[in-house]
Amino acid sequence: MESNYNNSDKKIGVFTSGGDAPGMNAAVRAVVRSALHKDWKITGINRGYQGLIKGNFNELTSQSVSNIIQRGGTILKSARSEEFRTEEGRAKAAENLKEEGLDALVAIGGDGTFQGASMLNEEHGIHVVGIPGTIDNDLVGSDETIGYDTALNTAMDNIDKIRDTADAHDRLFLVEVMGRDAGFIALETGIASGAELILLPESLQEIPEIKRSLNEVLKDHLRSSLVVVAEGDETGGAMKLADKIKDDFADYDMRVCILGHTQRGGRPTARDRVLASRLGSAAVNALEDGHTNVMVGVVNNKIKISPIKMAWSKKKQINYELLELSQILR
Repeated sequence: MESNYNNSDKKIGVFTSGGDAPGMNAAVRAVVRSALHKDWKITGINRGYQGLIKGNFNELTSQSVSNIIQRGGTILKSARSEEFRTEEGRAKAAENLKEEGLDALVAIGGDGTFQGASMLNEEHGIHVVGIPGTIDNDLVGSDETIGYDTALNTAMDNIDKIRDTADAHDRLFLVEVMGRDAGFIALETGIASGAELILLPESLQEIPEIKRSLNEVLKDHLRSSLVVVAEGDETGGAMKLADKIKDDFADYDMRVCILGHTQRGGRPTARDRVLASRLGSAAVNALEDGHTNVMVGVVNNKIKISPIKMAWSKKKQINYELLELSQILR
């Protein structure tokens, strides 16, 4: 969508919200410096939507974002805000934005962040552009989201270490990675780490089928075996899966490892830093060109602008060719 936002309105805000993702700081840096390059003023909102409601604003300069491109997390912080879920909370946030002289926002986050930004636009006319920042890679409109590549490499590195101890003891390891509703991390890290079995929300298997697959794997692999499980798999994650199958595999030394929030942290990879820099600059350009209620993404290595609602209202599909490949290579 296009708005009547124009170059005479030169004060915009930027915030991060939802789960943090490596590369968010690189995106903030790119937004700030791209805005300053256009002689715009830019304000940082601390602690996401809760910061909008509380008026936690501070003007950002080029120096404010020096030496942050390599840092994980987010210098602007993130927080949940139950108050923002109410009409009164959103009205307060919009009032604070207008008092601060901000009528345009760059929102860095995932589907929940974008839903909130879209409501600010529809209910109060705030111009918004979203930047996809989530390790889950589950937003339609961009081939990759900021943080995904780093999370893949973190998970792979950890699984490689688990493989070492699994081999040393001939153990069966069930490794749980993040991905409550999407199996992107599980699929790609499973292939990259040579997992013998990968369980995804998009390819649900009943417990008897999992047992059959695991028996086939164990028959072919006389040493250690690794199963990568997405936390949102219908089996209930690695712990519940282990509980359901342990009696059938009592002869094996089974261990469960949940990687958890290690996947959210750490220094962003070069790929994530470059992606975040491109998208941060693209978000500022999108505002300059009159776009609002949109998300900037990269599709086939080109910047793409799409309606922000599309990011969460449509289901992003995993690469089923990769899923087939994982079954061939196990």
